[in-house]
Amino acid sequence: MFIGEYHHALDDKGRVQIPVKFRNDLAKGAVVTRGLDNCLFIYTQKEWNSLAEQIARLPISKANTRAFSRLMLAGAMELEIDRQGRVVLPEYLRSFANLSKTIVIAGLYNRLELWNKNTWEKYRSGTEKQSGDIAEALGELGV
Repeated sequence: MFIGEYHHALDDKGRVQIPVKFRNDLAKGAVVTRGLDNCLFIYTQKEWNSLAEQIARLPISKANTRAFSRLMLAGAMELEIDRQGRVVLPEYLRSFANLSKTIVIAGLYNRLELWNKNTWEKYRSGTEKQSGDIAEALGELGV
């Protein structure tokens, strides 16, 4: 389970350290892809395989499912963690998420999200202001 918020530096070679507590799970295989809200998603290989299978079952006759499939699958790349616990993020993904020197890594149970620090702070602030309305809507779903 991935939880928590961590701040890490992105080096000149596009490498970022993965928090120590997540490295073992990701060392068995990991995939990074374009996420939603202008961030990147990192999944364990097992979780990615499950998600990719679900996406592959979506009807290709629907424009939205084709677009979502392209966003998630075409942008994906396998990751390897080096001896220092770092992964190299491809330039096209760094550009997509507008990643710069400081990255926020957010644990969201079955995935990690990598955010530009400023984008994350704006998103988090806006969400915190709306937390009552969000809780109300989720209450209708039984959460």
